[in-house]
Amino acid sequence: MSRAEQKEKTRRAIINAAFQQLSADKSFASLSLREVAREAGIAPTSFYRHFSDMDELGLTLVDEAGLMLRQLMRQARQRIVHNRSVIQTSVETFMEFIMQHSNVFRLLLRERSGTSAAFRSAVAREIQHFCAELADYLRKENKCSAEMALIQAEAMVILVFHAGADALDASDEVRQRITIKTIQQLRWLAGGSKPPVV
Repeated sequence: MSRAEQKEKTRRAIINAAFQQLSADKSFASLSLREVAREAGIAPTSFYRHFSDMDELGLTLVDEAGLMLRQLMRQARQRIVHNRSVIQTSVETFMEFIMQHSNVFRLLLRERSGTSAAFRSAVAREIQHFCAELADYLRKENKCSAEMALIQAEAMVILVFHAGADALDASDEVRQRITIKTIQQLRWLAGGSKPPVV
């Protein structure tokens, strides 16, 4: 393995270690550099070869979280099966993401309204990327203006993120009810543009 490959492997180990340390009871702000380094299997001093400080690591986590979510939803739109709606498939995929990557979603939720202006700005930027991709899809599917597509996309993302927050620590039964309700709400919302999203 080359030195560059080893460096990237260690960097990835640090990122994964930080995500694994997050939980319902532990936010990024409460993580220490030593904890992350220990989880990653490196000496604390080695951390600085990859990140200047914990804030830089945190911003990297936000970027990674946003990218993971956008890639997943992009894949969901590409694998719509016969007689399955875009909305149903997308919401179910989003809920699966929350369950499989709860720490990733927690990071976005917490830092969206956290005390760090840099983190809030980073999360807002990721959400705007998410909205822009959805708006582009809606514009093509609905044959509507870019402005109308963006308005609808932003409303949908707000609704879905709110539902995700409610579903995060819910029981399977409650999560299923939230999923069904969110699908219905999005269909009502989609009915406001012509032609409607299926």
